[in-house]
Amino acid sequence: MMWKERYRVGVDLIDEQHMELFKRLSNFIQIVQNDIPWEKKMGEVQETLDFMADYVVYHFDDEEKLQAEINYPDIEIHKEAHRVFKEGINDYVKIFEQGEFTEEKIKEFSAKLMAWLIMHVGKMDQKIGQYVREKGGQA
Repeated sequence: MMWKERYRVGVDLIDEQHMELFKRLSNFIQIVQNDIPWEKKMGEVQETLDFMADYVVYHFDDEEKLQAEINYPDIEIHKEAHRVFKEGINDYVKIFEQGEFTEEKIKEFSAKLMAWLIMHVGKMDQKIGQYVREKGGQA
């Protein structure tokens, strides 16, 4: 799963953060699809969970700050999507901490991350850039 230019919003900070998310997720998916036993993947799973739990908060804060600065009309809808995603990440963190992380859960987690990232960046976040451009600002 690679970054595609069509995912670019046009706001440098946000685009750089999105690229980092795509890079990390792409690496994680390669690990998940690797033929090594899933028990040996647990370190990478933990690392990805830790990264996502921290980085999405950091990224979402920046994205929401930008939306507030530009008076983005759908900010509350966007905040709710972020809240739901953070909640989902935290659910997987709890599953992992309880020792209930199976190969099936690892694959489910990677698939959900991929689907969410593509849908969110490819659709919802594109509207932010479009809004900025329509207002005559730089996106």
